[in-house]
Amino acid sequence: MMKTLLKILFIIFILWMLTGAYLITTNHPKAQIVMGFGVFFLSFVLMPLFIFYRYQGGKYKKYQLNDEKIKKWME
Repeated sequence: MMKTLLKILFIIFILWMLTGAYLITTNHPKAQIVMGFGVFFLSFVLMPLFIFYRYQGGKYKKYQLNDEKIKKWME
């Protein structure tokens, strides 16, 4: 379910940015606002959902740096 939601949100983001790019090329007065909302959507909606989905279940723990791993590398 979450994977489908992410795909739909990503398609919305791509379409939004393509619309913004088109508006910029036509010198529309609201073009910068459309692009800004697209970046806002990516930063505060899509990326947090993607990160939550991707690192669910503690798979990220092997990539965390801690004292034990640093000591192991030093030996």
